[in-house]
Amino acid sequence: MTRKSWDPIEFELLRNAVSAIADEMALTIMRTTYSGVLRDNMDFSTAFCDADGRLVAQGLTLPGHLGSIPTALAAVVERFGENMLPEDMFCLNDPFRGGMHLPDIFIFKPIFSHGRRIAFAATICHHTDVGGRVAGSNASDSTEIYQEGLRIPPMYMFEQGRRNETLWSLIEANVRVPVKVFGDIRAQLAACNIAERQFLELVSEHGVDTMTGFMDDFIDYSERVTRAALRELPDGEWQFEDWIDDDGVDVGSPIRLFVTLRKRGEVMQADWTGSSPQVKGAINNTLSFTKAATYCGVKSVLPHDVPANEGFFRCVEVTAPPGTIANGVLPAACAARGLTGFRMLDCVFGALAMMLPSAVMAASDGGNTGVSIGGYDEDRNPFIYVDFACGTWGGRPWADGLSGNSNLFANMASQSIEVTEAENPVEVLSYEYVPDRAGAGKFRGGAPYRRDYRLLEKEAVLQVRSDRHAFRPYGLYGGNPGAPSCNTMNPGVEDRPLESKLTMIMRSGDVFRHELAGGGGWGDPLERDPAAVLSDVRNELVSPERARRDYGVVVDTATWSVDEAATRTLRDEIVGDRVGAAPSVLWQDWPRAGQGADS
Repeated sequence: MTRKSWDPIEFELLRNAVSAIADEMALTIMRTTYSGVLRDNMDFSTAFCDADGRLVAQGLTLPGHLGSIPTALAAVVERFGENMLPEDMFCLNDPFRGGMHLPDIFIFKPIFSHGRRIAFAATICHHTDVGGRVAGSNASDSTEIYQEGLRIPPMYMFEQGRRNETLWSLIEANVRVPVKVFGDIRAQLAACNIAERQFLELVSEHGVDTMTGFMDDFIDYSERVTRAALRELPDGEWQFEDWIDDDGVDVGSPIRLFVTLRKRGEVMQADWTGSSPQVKGAINNTLSFTKAATYCGVKSVLPHDVPANEGFFRCVEVTAPPGTIANGVLPAACAARGLTGFRMLDCVFGALAMMLPSAVMAASDGGNTGVSIGGYDEDRNPFIYVDFACGTWGGRPWADGLSGNSNLFANMASQSIEVTEAENPVEVLSYEYVPDRAGAGKFRGGAPYRRDYRLLEKEAVLQVRSDRHAFRPYGLYGGNPGAPSCNTMNPGVEDRPLESKLTMIMRSGDVFRHELAGGGGWGDPLERDPAAVLSDVRNELVSPERARRDYGVVVDTATWSVDEAATRTLRDEIVGDRVGAAPSVLWQDWPRAGQGADS
């Protein structure tokens, strides 16, 4: 078929119209869902794909799902192919048949016009529970996929408009909170139906050939602008190594992440060879999630208007050997694989920081942290509270790291404390910034927060997935690492330290505290503007003592001013003490928690 010669204005209007469909799908899920993990955390994504399953537009949701939808949809197309009919809808969650981890359920709807398949509506949502040994289906210490919940291979959810009652009955029998799960599934179904209606309105207005041709040309356009942007970057090869604390099973055994970036002309390659073999604990990635982390890192250093679709994917090649933490194979457990994806993004940034020193931030909090509190009330009614915490970015070459803002890989919001307490037997006692934990630098890392959860029910299972407990967030170009994360049971009373990953029993009145890690700093702390240090002291993000030690800034708290003469003298003394010491050129050596006063 001869390609249409597009009027630029018409092309841009159609581009925005199709992108708006994906965004409207996201709003539909947020407004109609039942669970806090979708309504408030917004752990879901929506997308619009062409008839072959190629991603055309993604809703303004999670970058973490960026590489997953094409892989999952490809599994559906391979399974059902030309047998798809109007009013069919498909689902899956099996990590080894296109999925990522079991709580993420994909739902796809093929869209037809006059009997011809012309597009797909796609959704993925993290569900509160899909069964398994631990409430929330997200435990770090599961050791095989069979412990983690109900596996759904690619299959019909609706066949020509008729509900697959067998599947719905199986889901109802295997999840702890079926009302909530089915409410969230119906939100996904509604989003797919709205996408179908809106796209068919465009087809009615512009014609089916115009719309299908537009999707082809938009993907090709995205490839062209991605290649043009990559040509502007320097060629070369860069490697970076980072470490995960452990897998929650072999406690104290660090897990290596290793990436090699190769840039040649208009193609970027990311090779995860050298990363750890897959582990016992449930933090193994599928290749699709490894791709998503890599795509997110590379996309962040390209112009903001480069579309995130199949055209972009064509230019970024991601490989990882099967049987590694970056590409797990059966029977790898993967419920908590989100942790590994977040840490992979920091690993990609470490390599990109050597390629583009002025464009990449230091390490973030390692988030997000997953917290699940689940059990039964006195009438044996189940409850499950699922929360995700993240909020500290690394220092950037031009500004401080963000504080209280979602990790770049998540784009998630925080749950309302009032709604949390109304819907769950949980009381949130504190939600506040923690001073002296951000990595010092010319631009400091983001300040982390702590949250305290008190259990009001008789008993519950607490499951926590966190990291950066042993290996602190790295600083860049002379910046200091951020302080480690911290888990504590009954702070101020028992003060019992806990590991970064855990599954344990909470009793009524127990208080669990999680403190995020601080973001790494960027640049020499002695180059930080004393006025910025003063502002941090006044806002209780940095103590006067740490202002002196880390930044060489003397703050007079009686007048809330900087003692400029004392500051100059102190900074000169610190510089003198550095003479003969080996400088940190790129990032700090990996300090373990417990080493140095920062910890």
